[in-house]
Amino acid sequence: MNEIQTKFYNAFIVKDRWLLYFKGLGVTMEIAVIAGIIGIVIGCIIALMKLSEPKKGHKHTIWWTIATVYVDIIRGTPAVLQLLIMWFIVFSSSNNGVLVASLSFGINSGAYVSEIIRAGILAVDRGQTEAGRSLGLTRGQTMKEIVLPQAIKNVLPPIGNEFITLIKETAIVGYVSLSDLTRVASQISSRTYEAFMPLIGAAVIYFVIIKVLTLLLEALERRLRKSDLR
Repeated sequence: MNEIQTKFYNAFIVKDRWLLYFKGLGVTMEIAVIAGIIGIVIGCIIALMKLSEPKKGHKHTIWWTIATVYVDIIRGTPAVLQLLIMWFIVFSSSNNGVLVASLSFGINSGAYVSEIIRAGILAVDRGQTEAGRSLGLTRGQTMKEIVLPQAIKNVLPPIGNEFITLIKETAIVGYVSLSDLTRVASQISSRTYEAFMPLIGAAVIYFVIIKVLTLLLEALERRLRKSDLR
């Protein structure tokens, strides 16, 4: 065996270490998927709060204020700091690291998703809303039946990009002792006293996952463009 083969063997084959990478990838994807769902739910709520109509004589609603403060705080502080606060302060008595990390990343993602959804809704021509109201629909019905279906086409690609970003951001969960893909690579590196092969291996796995998702996202964008031209 040459040197590269030996390093590869030690990093992936010895003691079935390749299984550890895929277990770590499973933790990474589990957190990302749960956080993504939480982020979309929070993002929808916050976006609608920021779009709430003020009462006559008022500049903004209380909902707009709450949503704006939330977005400013989340976007103005590091994700790793938010994770540490959730783990060591908010959920200090919890032993479920995956759940805590998912909530932390979901809350973080919700701030960004809310801006994506808000921009998507605002991109729909105002005449669509006026047409719905002229037909006798309430503001809620107009939003649900006319505006949101059109806004979905605008927000799906950027939300897909946000999910890709979320997968990479989960690499910091090692701070709360979760064995995700990055932490597994670091642990194997410390056991083999060789950093190159374990870390490059993890990087390749990340790249393949992100590349597949990127291709799927591009296919979705092409399909949406075709539907717009009909």
